Amino acid sequence: MPRYGRALGMGLLLGGAAGLLLGAAERYGRRAPQQLIDWDLAVDVALRTCGRAPLLEPAERAGLEQQYRAVLERIEAPIAAYTRTRLPLPQTVVAVLDRPAWIRANARSFQRLLQPLEEAYRQRVCREPAGPAALAGMSRLALSGQLGLLLGYLARRVLGQYDINLLGREPLEAGRLYFVEPNIRTLVAMLRLPLTEFRTWIALHEATHAHEFELHPWVREYLNAALQAYLRTLVEELADGHPPGVPLAQWVARLVEALRDRRNLLESFMTAEQRALVSRLQVLMALLEGYSNHVMHEVGRGLLPHFAEIEARLAARQQQRAPLERWLLQVTGLNLKLEQYALGEAFVRAVVAARGIEFLNRVWEGPAALPSAAELRAPATWIARLEAAA
Repeated sequence: MPRYGRALGMGLLLGGAAGLLLGAAERYGRRAPQQLIDWDLAVDVALRTCGRAPLLEPAERAGLEQQYRAVLERIEAPIAAYTRTRLPLPQTVVAVLDRPAWIRANARSFQRLLQPLEEAYRQRVCREPAGPAALAGMSRLALSGQLGLLLGYLARRVLGQYDINLLGREPLEAGRLYFVEPNIRTLVAMLRLPLTEFRTWIALHEATHAHEFELHPWVREYLNAALQAYLRTLVEELADGHPPGVPLAQWVARLVEALRDRRNLLESFMTAEQRALVSRLQVLMALLEGYSNHVMHEVGRGLLPHFAEIEARLAARQQQRAPLERWLLQVTGLNLKLEQYALGEAFVRAVVAARGIEFLNRVWEGPAALPSAAELRAPATWIARLEAAA
């Protein structure tokens, strides 16, 4: 979140969202009784809490997309030279978005991702009609509002994104590169960064994700399988009579245990099996982000005249989070995501320093080559395992 008005802005965000949710409680207690998440409400909350930023007109959007495609053309060869892999980046679909467009695009992705859970919920509602409409409505309201708040918060911060079309229909389409131009311009003005170089800096990171997923299809399949396994555990909870919020005693017990173990609120509602699946996903995400950050740094240093300045100013900004924002990151688990990314980058950097980028690329040979959570923290053990297997 930008420095200006952080504490006040977050307070207005949470307070305004609370008013919106409370005002809608009765209406959503009666509406769509077989719907686990009200996507219209989630988007509405996100749009109301994402803050003000300029909207993009279609003609401006089209011109910007041409500019970003030109950036991809410039960085294709340098990325290929460093990673020893090649992907025709100009063929990647590019979309330049404002905050509302980003929210709607990601709401559609979430809706597709959670479809199995929605179907299980509908089946249970048909089999065992829920209790009072107000209780069902409040559960749906809470889930929808929480998702909307998360989307609204992220929409204020996201600069670029590689959308990998998880759990889409077969055959899966190639991913899409998103650039949230109003956020990029705001940060450029705030930190006094060179606009063209900063756009390239973002594109380097996101384009490397295209290399990871499009050149190694098993990565998407592995991620899909892990996500489906996680969703299956949630579906089984629904089938056993434990949808989110019911029974309350079970969730309170999980919350108390999580607080005692100093876990975040997202983890507090997970079973041991679910936490194990999430840990597996976190290792892969740490590797994906760490690899992309490493490539961005190595290629960017030689490509961008103001690279060091960009890095320094962004690092300083990361240290200036307001207390309320740090609390939000803690309770939602987003701070753990940032810590995992730093761990992944340290792993990548250590392997490259010890054996070079071509040895590191062996991590993309298949699931067996992925580091374990322990190996992620001790790269030398991963190196030794792969050398022994050679």
